[in-house]
Amino acid sequence: MKGPVGWCVWITGLPGSGKSTITHELLGQLVQQGIKAQLVSTDMLRHAITPKPTYSIEERDFVYACIVCVSKLLTQNGVNVVVDATANKQRYRDAARNCIHLFIEAYIDCPLELCMEREAKRDRTFMAPRDIYKGALMGESKTVPGIGVPYERPPSPEITIYSATQDPEECAKRIRKAMTKIFGI
Repeated sequence: MKGPVGWCVWITGLPGSGKSTITHELLGQLVQQGIKAQLVSTDMLRHAITPKPTYSIEERDFVYACIVCVSKLLTQNGVNVVVDATANKQRYRDAARNCIHLFIEAYIDCPLELCMEREAKRDRTFMAPRDIYKGALMGESKTVPGIGVPYERPPSPEITIYSATQDPEECAKRIRKAMTKIFGI
């Protein structure tokens, strides 16, 4: 017997673009509307499965495969999911799109310079490592998306949010509107 199917919203963008802040704002708006959703965060999951992360390509492949698998299993069992994950390669996001029936890719567009500025002074990290851009610029890390490795912008996300010109509440409201249009909720 087939039960209800959950939906998935994958919020992607460069580190420091505002993904986590917007994600938490969106989750708060959903709660206010009586809609339950499970957060699946790269940093939260990475903390559990790779406690001493190397951020290598192989490790990223593993972590993102786990995010896709967990999100697929949750949605197949009627749980709504909001993924907060950079997923610098489009293939990571496409893997989710290809196996999750109700899927939205929400791209948080923000200039790299502003992402670097935000990341350097943010108080809340949502379990993300601190000073990643500083480490990348000093040559300590060669795998930071946008500096050491490319971030592949989504070619056709369901919604693009410009976090440089909109506050997190407005960004979350725009994603929520896209959810209403696409998912009917």
